[in-house]
Amino acid sequence: METRTDDLYPTRLERPTASFERLDPVVYSTGRDRTDGPLSETELAQYERDGFLVFNNFLDTTTVQRFREDLRAYENDDSIIQSEGTITEPGKQEIRSVFGIHELSDRFDRLTRDPHILGMVHQLLGSDAYIHQSRINFKPGFHGKGFDWHSDFETWHAEDGMPRMRSVSFSIALTDNTPFNGPLMLVPGSHKTFIPCVGRTPEDNYQSSLKKQELGVPADQDLDRMIDKHGIQAPTGPAGSLIIFECNTLHASNANMSPWPRSNLFFVYNSVENQLVQPFCGNKPRPGFLGNRTRTDAIRTLDTVDQRRTG
Repeated sequence: METRTDDLYPTRLERPTASFERLDPVVYSTGRDRTDGPLSETELAQYERDGFLVFNNFLDTTTVQRFREDLRAYENDDSIIQSEGTITEPGKQEIRSVFGIHELSDRFDRLTRDPHILGMVHQLLGSDAYIHQSRINFKPGFHGKGFDWHSDFETWHAEDGMPRMRSVSFSIALTDNTPFNGPLMLVPGSHKTFIPCVGRTPEDNYQSSLKKQELGVPADQDLDRMIDKHGIQAPTGPAGSLIIFECNTLHASNANMSPWPRSNLFFVYNSVENQLVQPFCGNKPRPGFLGNRTRTDAIRTLDTVDQRRTG
C-alpha cells in the first residue's frame, strides 16, 4: 500500500518504523479561549504533560445508579445483545461493549451535552466538537477480559480516517475502580509520541479486534522503551469518577480476576475541524457506530440537563 501524501501518521506498515514526536498540539485553545472554561491552568498543564486528567466523584450516586439500572436492562435485552454494535466476550455471550450508546439512551445523550463537559472539550480541542464514538463497557467479575496496549488515535487514523490528533475521550466509572477489577492503565507522557504499528489491516478487522486487538498494537520493544521512560498509572476511585484522556495516550487494562464487575461509560469528542476522511489503511470505512461520519454537526448543550454532578 502506498503512503498517501495527506497521511501525517503512517502506520500498519510492512516493516517496523521508528516512532516520532507528534505533529499536533495537545491543548488547542490559546489566549482567552484557554482560560475561559472549567479547567484551571494547572489542570491544562497536567493534561499537556501526562495526556490525562482524573476527577473523582464527578457524577453523584443517584445518577450513577440510574446508569447502572440502564446497564442491567441492556444485559437482559435480546435485541441489544444481538445488534451489530454489541460486542461479546470472546467465545461467550457476556457483553463486552455496547456501541452507539448516545443514540440508544436519552440519559447518555444528555450527559454528552453537559455544559461543564462541553466547556472542557472546547478548552482542550479549541473548537466545537461532535461525538465520534460512544459505548458502555462491561467487565464482569472473574471472566472479564483485558484490553491490550494501544493508542486509540492509531486505530481511528488507520481504520476510520481521523486525520489529526484532535479528539479526547471521557470515561466515567459506573462501578468502583479498584486495583483488582481491571482498571484502566495509562502511560503518562506517551501521547507526545506516535508509534507506527506493523501489519496489513484485513477488511472488517473490527469484527475480531473489538474482542481481542492484535493489529494496531505497538511492538514489545516500543512499549518497553515507553513504559521504562514514563511508567504506568492506574487511577482508582469510586463509581462516578471521570478520566479524560488524549486520543494518543497509550492505555490498556488487565483481565478482571476479582468477583467485582467493572463497567464504565465511554464517549469521544472529535473536533468539527478534524472530520473523517478515507481510512488511511486503504480499507472501506468501519460502521458508523465505530466512526461517526453522518451526525458531525457541533454538539450543543441542552436547556436542561438531567445529570447532576457533585461539588
